[in-house]
Amino acid sequence: MNNNLNFKINAAPRHGGNLQTIMANFGGTRADWLDVSTGIAPYAYPLPAMPLHVMQNLPHPTAEFLTVAARYYGSDQLLPVAGSQAAICALPTLRAPCKVGVLRASYAEHAWRWQQAGHTLVSLTVADVFAAVDYLDVLILVNPNNPDGHRWSRQQLLELHTKLAARGGWLIIDEAFIDVEPTDGLCADAGLAGLIVLRSVGKFFALAGVRLGFVFASRELRQRLERIIGPWTVSGPALWAGEMALADTVWHSEQQKRLAQDALWLTSLLSEVGLAPTGIHPLMQFCPTTQIDQWGYALASHEIYGRPFNTQDIGIDAIRFGAVALTQRDEFAKRLRSAARDIATD
Repeated sequence: MNNNLNFKINAAPRHGGNLQTIMANFGGTRADWLDVSTGIAPYAYPLPAMPLHVMQNLPHPTAEFLTVAARYYGSDQLLPVAGSQAAICALPTLRAPCKVGVLRASYAEHAWRWQQAGHTLVSLTVADVFAAVDYLDVLILVNPNNPDGHRWSRQQLLELHTKLAARGGWLIIDEAFIDVEPTDGLCADAGLAGLIVLRSVGKFFALAGVRLGFVFASRELRQRLERIIGPWTVSGPALWAGEMALADTVWHSEQQKRLAQDALWLTSLLSEVGLAPTGIHPLMQFCPTTQIDQWGYALASHEIYGRPFNTQDIGIDAIRFGAVALTQRDEFAKRLRSAARDIATD
């Protein structure tokens, strides 16, 4: 087993979505680029014009908002936060220094924030996880995992939680990508001591800019977290947008169908050009490559903004591609094939 205690991260995590930096190096305008560097859906929930009072009044979650959120997630054990990132930053402050297990190949903000708060990181692979709970105080899993799409079953997660909770430990599940296929979600179980579930409207609803997320946990933990983050943490526009988006069940079904169809198309195209995905999710496809530098340069040269990962990041060289909108398929395919030809002729 990988018993990598005292695992250290030497720099703040890099993220996709920073198109300004890419344009500074390769030129072009935002309209020129095809940005598939994030796991944000290419189809945003269609919000109407916002009433002025939403901006004028102090933001308080209404009973209607809380009811809609509880219905969508299957639990009323929730705390709205300014994006799940707000909870990722605050949760490490609720425990004394302890041993925290994180997957090396996962959303790096979790590990970074716990390290910054003085905790000891334990770097894990998927194969290490079940043995690791015997000596961990906190285990953090992203389900489905970012960037490789690995999924944990509900049964597996509840088994891990039982082992941790028996010793006062925590299992934190980040479900930022689960809305597309929500069958293994654990929000309904979040009343259990030591189980914390994070959700977000950023990815599936493509409302990352409104900064709205939720923490599902025991009442005692939610109260402690709320004291740290303070009042009015979620903006009025976020509450307004979130209530509409979470309530629209017809749109949810349509979004799931179109994302699934787009994923099938993208998997086929990536395989065609030699980037066969080993991890496939409707919002991200994880493509290992032995030519990471060549692909990174070729994609950028054709104004495709993908998300490269190298061995130093996660132990494998790979490129993660987000979903491609139906209206951009032809242009994306043309540019990707051109990039592949550039590599073949080098």
